[in-house]
Amino acid sequence: MRVGIVILPEHRWARAAPRWRAAEAYGFDHAWTYDHLGWRSLVDGPWFDAVPTLTAAALVTERIRLGTFVASPNVRHPVTFARSLLTLDDVSGGRFTLGVGAGVRGAYDNLVTGGPDLSPRAQVDRFAEFVELTDALLTRERTDFAGRYYTAVQARSAPGCVQRPRVPFVVAADGPRSMRIAARFGQGWVSTGKRGEPDLDAWWAVVAERAARFDEALAAQGRDVAGVHRFLSADSAPVYSLTSVEAFRDVLGRAGALGFTDVVVHWPRPDGPYAGSEAVLERVAAEVLPNLA
Repeated sequence: MRVGIVILPEHRWARAAPRWRAAEAYGFDHAWTYDHLGWRSLVDGPWFDAVPTLTAAALVTERIRLGTFVASPNVRHPVTFARSLLTLDDVSGGRFTLGVGAGVRGAYDNLVTGGPDLSPRAQVDRFAEFVELTDALLTRERTDFAGRYYTAVQARSAPGCVQRPRVPFVVAADGPRSMRIAARFGQGWVSTGKRGEPDLDAWWAVVAERAARFDEALAAQGRDVAGVHRFLSADSAPVYSLTSVEAFRDVLGRAGALGFTDVVVHWPRPDGPYAGSEAVLERVAAEVLPNLA
């Protein structure tokens, strides 16, 4: 089991840099940040862009993998974003992972830019184009693409990714069509379970059902189930994963039993979303992470 941690981009770099260093020193396998223009109840507070944040994080760390959790078409255009991804991959020395998802309807990202309020079907259609074009941009020297939502005309990709054939994609997908995209393009898959589910056992039951459906999606693509990493966004559950060391151990045990290879938690905040104690995080780092296989 590998464990990652999300560090929200809400602090000036003088305060944020020690957290990224600590994530590596604590023994986390990967560290992530949100790729939004603002997020839920934190929209009126400080918020920084994911790309320069991850670039800076790459310069203050050496081993830990870094990524977006997750980028979406609500904010990014594949042609311009591909240049940022090439840069992150290069600056990090091949430690960057692209976490990507379809985006949430009605989210601040879409509202603040005046983006279209797409139907769920159209949203997945756009997402499919986004992932397909991003894949092409990162693997071909030149790309032409004409879709309903995106166009590329002789888009260059020099010098190409450090990681070959491209940076790995970890695709967030809980619906059947999105899962097919994840099964086709992803080196990893992210599940959030059922958002807003108030009962913890019911949330885990949904996670189990979706894990089984992702197996089916992989089989339909002719891909080896063991060849794709499975990430669980643990804090989509009704109980925060770092409420206690025992709660964290419970998450790892349940996730492992369902075949997840990676669990992602969030750095504790003093209040609001992911409210918790950094003392619990320190205990997890000292007592649990060193003993993971």
